[in-house]
Amino acid sequence: MAVKFQYNKISLQNLNKQLSIRTKALPILKNKEAALRTEVKRARDEADNFEKELASIVNRYRDGLRLWSEFDSGLLRVEEIKTDFVKIAGITIPEFRDITFTLNPFNLYESPAWFAEGIKILKEMAAALAKRDLMREKMGLLDHARKKTTQKVNLYEKVQIPGYEDAIRRIKRFLEDEENLSKSAQKIIKARQEELTDKNGTE
Repeated sequence: MAVKFQYNKISLQNLNKQLSIRTKALPILKNKEAALRTEVKRARDEADNFEKELASIVNRYRDGLRLWSEFDSGLLRVEEIKTDFVKIAGITIPEFRDITFTLNPFNLYESPAWFAEGIKILKEMAAALAKRDLMREKMGLLDHARKKTTQKVNLYEKVQIPGYEDAIRRIKRFLEDEENLSKSAQKIIKARQEELTDKNGTE
């Protein structure tokens, strides 16, 4: 990115201001990036744990697979997945709080004895799925924020800060050269004036 500037003191002041903003922001952005990296790893580990929990419940479900053909799939329905929202490194993230179900009435005496256990397994499976999916969403949001922060760190560190520093150097050099030329010109004018005064005095 080429920094646009003019060879004057106003442009120099503006560039110094922009450089100061970015220099102060860079350590904050680096800390945010490190915090997000840690949170992404934590979310990935938690998502893996929920995946294992889900696999364990699915195995229990498979153990009685032949029996599930007798189960009335309309008995249990997820009513609501309740979430809380927390802020992590400035990012709003959903977190699992609770899950509620609607259970249609059924006759315990006429239904197979394992129905109660089947309902319990299905509830556990639905909760584990909800937790895993929310954790994956959390991981995705955090990782997206981390990538954007990394891009900003790189932009500041590798492009903008060096660009502003170079532009400031060039303006300072130009202004110094201009000042030196002005002083030299003044000396020449003064010397000529003195020369003319001497000539006029001798005549």
